[in-house]
Amino acid sequence: MLGPYSSPDAHATPWASALAILGEAEVFWLSTVRPDGRPHVTPLLAAWSLGGLCFITGDQERKARNLDENPYCVLTTGTNALTGVDIVLEGVANVVDEPSGRQQAVADFERKYGTHLTSPEGAWYRLGEAVVVGDVRLYRVAPTVGFAFGKLPSSSQTRYMWPSR
Repeated sequence: MLGPYSSPDAHATPWASALAILGEAEVFWLSTVRPDGRPHVTPLLAAWSLGGLCFITGDQERKARNLDENPYCVLTTGTNALTGVDIVLEGVANVVDEPSGRQQAVADFERKYGTHLTSPEGAWYRLGEAVVVGDVRLYRVAPTVGFAFGKLPSSSQTRYMWPSR
């Protein structure tokens, strides 16, 4: 659905196009809320897997502690420029505990980030192993609402909705 602040000649961004942008994006920004109500934002890796956007963190990191108190969050990615499309997904983050889900998500992360995760020279080498055995948390954000913000030359605001889960 195209939003009211879109240019008169704007077209809605199809979900398939938004999903392709999520698949190509390397860096995402996770927004959570601290227990005292203050916001917290941090960059991280994320991959579309298990029907949602997945990310990894240690159980003592601020984002994990925030999600323990309040699982609602926002993941954002885009071009960081005045052109292109930015994507925002709001939803509920849940820890993935099932071994098969953890293995599937690792496969999707490794397919997306390649040697960064699979090569001994990679920045996050062996992170996949840590996810599979449960040494780090794997979260899946089930989206409830999403937005695609098309920018210059014609601005558009597309809204996506998912049924409550």
